[in-house]
Amino acid sequence: MKHVSLFNILLLILLGSAFTACKTQSPGTAKRQQLSGKVIVITGASSGLGRGIALEAGRSKATVVLASRNKAELEKVAEEITVLGGKALVAPTDVSIEADIKSLSEQVVDRFGRIDVWINNAGIAVLGRYWEIPLEDQLRVVNVNLKGVMSGSYYALNQFKKQNAGVLINISSVEAEIPTAYQAAYSISKSGVRTLGNTLRQELRLAGYKNIKVVTILPYALDTPLWDHAGVFTGHAPRMIAMDDPQKAVNTVMHAIFSNRRELAVGWKARLSINAHRGFPGMIERAGSNIVHKYQAEITPPMPPTKGNLYESLPTPGVDGGIRERMKIEKKQRKSGSSQ
Repeated sequence: MKHVSLFNILLLILLGSAFTACKTQSPGTAKRQQLSGKVIVITGASSGLGRGIALEAGRSKATVVLASRNKAELEKVAEEITVLGGKALVAPTDVSIEADIKSLSEQVVDRFGRIDVWINNAGIAVLGRYWEIPLEDQLRVVNVNLKGVMSGSYYALNQFKKQNAGVLINISSVEAEIPTAYQAAYSISKSGVRTLGNTLRQELRLAGYKNIKVVTILPYALDTPLWDHAGVFTGHAPRMIAMDDPQKAVNTVMHAIFSNRRELAVGWKARLSINAHRGFPGMIERAGSNIVHKYQAEITPPMPPTKGNLYESLPTPGVDGGIRERMKIEKKQRKSGSSQ
């Protein structure tokens, strides 16, 4: 057998990723028309990816149910959706509380008679060494990111069974495939979300529910308010290189409503990372953790410990977090300081 170089293997992985069907472009008119009047529930809809999905659904004239802890921001999103031609229902919800999710489901069915799409998007993060982050803070991340998705999936599926139709979309992460340093609780929770989706698909298949779909979304690092809202115990403001525009993930989620794929990775960086990790797990995990260390615990601005939005909602700037622009400024400042 001829020797195959690492470079050639990585090149093949890259080419395979590049030719995977692209789902980061905006859905076409035909798909938008199909969403008109559909009842779509979105958790974590007050900011970031969830807010972007809600606005995109509003543009498609859907009926959008907005769930998060931040009622004031949800009302702003609802106003935007109305202007775009859609309908909106504001439903303050803490996804870590099972009774809140149950109430959300009942409220939607009582109001509209059905749920067509349920998107479990709400998520939080805490960054730092595992043994230095208070355990209660890490368990809080798991309660929101995993327990919240489990509860949402439970009530959504029970309604879908009554209707014999429905689409469940769970937002996971590339970190479900590639765990990185300083993000143990986040990686654990997103891995659980991915496993839940895999399990639910098999159970629905065995039970004969062919019209109920479960799709898991795997984004790369997105430039959303998540970074400003995160709990931080690294001593530095959290950053990440080559962040994706959140609109890419928004578009992927909209395509997922119509897709028969079990998972959709968002963009070429996500696909390349996942494919490379399957071939070289140790190397990719080391490389990823080295990058995270540099951009979350070494070169970024100092930052005192904070619990962020773990236990209370914070003001949100919208869909985009503005981190990429800040990183450009910080890079210039570092260069200027090193040249003096």
